[in-house]
Amino acid sequence: MNPITGHTKLTALLGSPVSHSISPLMHNEAFRKLGLDYVYLCFDVNEHALPEAVAGLRSCGIRGFNLTMPDKNKMVELADELSPAARLIGAVNTVVNEKGRLIGHNTDGIGYMHSVKDAGYDILGKTITIMGAGGAATAICAQAALDGVAKIHIFARRTSRFWDRTQHLADTINASLPCRAELHDNEDKTALRQAVEESALLLNATSVGMAPNTEASIITDRNLFREDLIVSDVIYNPRETKFLKLAREAGCRTFNGMYMLLYQGAEAFRIWTGVDMPVEHIKRMYFS
Repeated sequence: MNPITGHTKLTALLGSPVSHSISPLMHNEAFRKLGLDYVYLCFDVNEHALPEAVAGLRSCGIRGFNLTMPDKNKMVELADELSPAARLIGAVNTVVNEKGRLIGHNTDGIGYMHSVKDAGYDILGKTITIMGAGGAATAICAQAALDGVAKIHIFARRTSRFWDRTQHLADTINASLPCRAELHDNEDKTALRQAVEESALLLNATSVGMAPNTEASIITDRNLFREDLIVSDVIYNPRETKFLKLAREAGCRTFNGMYMLLYQGAEAFRIWTGVDMPVEHIKRMYFS
């Protein structure tokens, strides 16, 4: 890490939990590699404490910060301005401080779609199924539709506070893009089976299975998995969730959220610094 000076710019991650995150390693190594006078820290902040934390960071002149679960949706209310993507998605994972104004962005969808390519798969023109309606799920859904996925099945709890927002996103996609988006209730097992059967990729975009609750899985019916199905998880701790383990044992091709983390972080890095993250260097250091 570069020496911290009186000119060092602060960047950070807000969420709960955050102690497992490799974002500080990734960003601080990129700052060091490029000789940038920045530092990146983690702060364990839940959505109830977020308004106070954001106000304090604004007062301290933070250059920018990332948000992870459960803070992405709450940040929408706290930002002074939203990028078009963040407004469409209804969630913020990256904030940049422009002369005291906090501008909210969402780089999750870009990061995920890049990670699919990095894993060696092409899902454009195909059908996918996404489990979840939180910030990561809606960001991926929006970007997948923009990039050219043909159809997206989204499964969420009808009682979720994000249900109406997700339905609005699906309606917007259907009205403005060639992609077809359909929202289903998690409890509709017939719809889930049919959706997975016609999908090239099945994605868990919830926190189910994330450390420390590693014995949980968003899908428990092993019969849903088939050998030609690509199965993905936005979680990277543990590196193989129970969901991915079940899929792998059924013969599916799987990949976790590590490269999504890398590429969404690279876009945030560019927003804060104006220069590109040395992605290949970071990949060799922390993702090999």
